[in-house]
Amino acid sequence: MKKMKTWVWVAIAALLVIGAIGIYGREGVTSASVAGGAVNKGQPAPAFTLKDLQGNEVSLADFKGQKVYVKFWASWCPICLAGLDELDQLSSEQHDYKVLTIVSPGYNGEQSAADFTNWFSKRGYDHIQVLLDDGGTLTRKFGVRGYPSSYYIGSDGILVKSAPGHNTNEVIAETFQSIH
Repeated sequence: MKKMKTWVWVAIAALLVIGAIGIYGREGVTSASVAGGAVNKGQPAPAFTLKDLQGNEVSLADFKGQKVYVKFWASWCPICLAGLDELDQLSSEQHDYKVLTIVSPGYNGEQSAADFTNWFSKRGYDHIQVLLDDGGTLTRKFGVRGYPSSYYIGSDGILVKSAPGHNTNEVIAETFQSIH
């Protein structure tokens, strides 16, 4: 058998490293896990400060040290609307995580903030906390591609998981069992 040239071995080794990164992802060590003592794998969740339907500012930083469930949804989305009763129930219960929902007035077919607020106030959902992301800036930062979309943030601020579609309350609770 002929001897392989050194550059062939270097190329093979490089391909193996690239393949390992592709298979195992970049979950191992993040800057947050080294610097901040994070216990979850992933990247830091995008920071945000948004207004709720009453005009109060709510920031992700307000929940430092707590797990946070974030659901992006739209008033025109039938799957989103079908899940509002369940979401209202989830929001009314005590959990080891906070429940936030985000709607983006003026973005991706959503009505204006005033029209949405008026519409939602007549629905009778007393426990759902809706934050307004005017123009969809935060929606784009989170990489939302469809509604509804769920995001699970650990107590260390790490965005641990995202999931498209409706997540039942049971799935949400089960998912948070493995998140610190």
